Amino acid sequence: MQNRSYVGTFGIVVLTAVMTCSFIAAQDNSPAPDNTKINQRDKNASEPTADQQKNASADRVTTQKIRQSLIQDKTLSTYAHNVKIITRNGMVTLKGPVRSADEKKAVEAKAAEVAGDSNITSNLDVKSKN
Repeated sequence: MQNRSYVGTFGIVVLTAVMTCSFIAAQDNSPAPDNTKINQRDKNASEPTADQQKNASADRVTTQKIRQSLIQDKTLSTYAHNVKIITRNGMVTLKGPVRSADEKKAVEAKAAEVAGDSNITSNLDVKSKN
């Protein structure tokens, strides 16, 4: 009796492993995302990038407050929680994908609450679920 239980458990483990591998392999067949346009935009010297975030205390605090505001809003998608926030001399640039036009407005509003409407540049892109 003990052998049957062991074989049954072993069979379930093997079956689960095979199914997991099949699932992962099926996901790998999707085309790779094409970020060519975004990458070209970010090569432009006039476009701020994350490595250009200023180290001034006020800029760091502004970025931190915006990020905290986004993370605390559990209605926002993971995309919105992870937008790039670049603050230079009090001017905030938002970059990255969000799930909807409403989410884009919400992210922009949260940034404006911290930095002020006139200090926000939004380069957020609406990316629908595929």
